[in-house]
This record gives sequence, C-alpha cells and structure tokens, in this order.
Amino acid sequence: MPATPTPLTDAEHLPAGAADIRLVVTDMDGTLLDDAKRLPEALWPLLAELRRRGVLFSPASGRQYATLARQFADVAEGMVFIAENGTYVVRDGVELSSDPLERTVAADVARTVRRLVADGVDAGAVVCGKRSAYVERADEAFLAEVRTYYAEHRVVDDVTAVEDEVIKVAVFDFGPAERSTAPALAGFAATHQVVVSGEHWVDVMNSTANKGTALRRLQRALGITPAQTMVFGDYLNDLEMLDAADWSFAMAGAHPQVLARARHLAPSNNEEGVPRTIARVLGL
Repeated sequence: MPATPTPLTDAEHLPAGAADIRLVVTDMDGTLLDDAKRLPEALWPLLAELRRRGVLFSPASGRQYATLARQFADVAEGMVFIAENGTYVVRDGVELSSDPLERTVAADVARTVRRLVADGVDAGAVVCGKRSAYVERADEAFLAEVRTYYAEHRVVDDVTAVEDEVIKVAVFDFGPAERSTAPALAGFAATHQVVVSGEHWVDVMNSTANKGTALRRLQRALGITPAQTMVFGDYLNDLEMLDAADWSFAMAGAHPQVLARARHLAPSNNEEGVPRTIARVLGL
C-alpha cells in the first residue's frame, strides 16, 4: 500500500497540467454520479478531449456491464468497462477478463439471504451472471433498486438454479448493510471477498476479485503505469484500485477508510468533482 500523505492534497491546489495521464478510472455511485444518479454535464466534452489526447476513460463500478454500456452508449466505442466490482471487464463487447464465482458458493450465499429474510431482514439476493442478473423477489420496491444497477435482470423461481456463468452475488438491504447483512455474510469472508459496496449493498465475490485486480490487469495489458493512472472512489469497494494509481482521489464525503487510503481529495460528486479534477490535473 502506498504511503498516504497527511492531510490529503486538495485537488484544487494541484498544479495544472501536472501529470502524464494515460488512464482515468472512476467509480460511479457517490463518485461520478451525483446523489440523483445523474452523470455530470461537464463529462461529455471532457470525454471528447480525453479521446483526442489518447487518454482512456474507464468506469469501474459494482454496476452490471449492460447498465454501464447503456449509460455511455453514445461514447462507448473503445471504452473499457470494469463492471461488477472488477469481476467482469469488457471492451467493445469483448471480454478482457473475468473472475467467475463457484456456483455452489453463489447458491450458499442466496440461501443465507433467504434465512435472513425469514428472520425479518428486508433484503434480497441478486445473483449476477454474465448475461443477466437474477432475483427471486418480485415486489416493486426491491425491483426498483435492482433496475438502477442491473439493466438486464430476470425474476426467477430459484436463483440457485440459473443457467449462466455467475460472477458475484450482490445483496440489497433496505437497512444499513454494514449492521445487518454484512455480519450475516461474514462466514464467507474466510475464503471469499465480502465487501460493503454502498450503504445498502454487500457483494460476495472470489477472494481474487476486486476493482484493483482488474485495474492492474488492464494496466499490464495496455502498458500503462500507476504513475500514468488517475483513480476516483468513495466507498470500500474502491480501496484496492486506489492502491493501483499514483493519482488516487477520494471524493469529499467519502468513507473514512477511503479518505485514509487515497493520496488526494477531490470535490464531492455533487460538485462535479471528477471532471473538475481531471481538467485540473491535465491542464484542460
């Protein structure tokens, strides 16, 4: 882990045009998107300029690949999508890397969630495959949350019996996930990743799967160094990818562990912190 300056360097105080950046990677929720889940208007002209300069822009999210591709449909050509918290990486419809989850583990997680629900926890499992996401809950309140992150999803009778290559299991908890769902899934942490990826979400993945692993694979494939990489994040599922970039930014208001891990501080997601910081560091 790189040494963390104390205090964090404010992005607004960095010298303009200070870095030779070749790759920009950003989390979505709480980072690039504002609290209303909108992409910043300043992003679109910035993406055109990054493309002109040969700088690759890569969303890295717990969101599904289909969801990310739809959000960036007009500019997706050549863009690398680090989806499902790094378990599925795709460029122009071609898989670059993936880290599938054992079907038996996915089934065990789903059964654990069923027991939680039976005990009164208002939660539901989303079994994430490469083709689609699968859920058993069909109530509108739950499906509304699922739609935000999983454009391709299906309601099925039994998520333990889906015919797809599973890459993770996400659990949505209407309450604080760190207090109820995460402790219930802690038994899987001895052999797998159990990460709180948002206030209401917990993801279970292979122990080798995270955004940082996916980013390092991408850097090696493209011949891009950490010194040429800029990363933005706000929550616990962003920690490992912050370590893969010399230009690592925590958003204002980020989780305390993210603030402790990043080298620099960016304005908040509601202040268009990501495009503002990119423009500052690249001297645009």
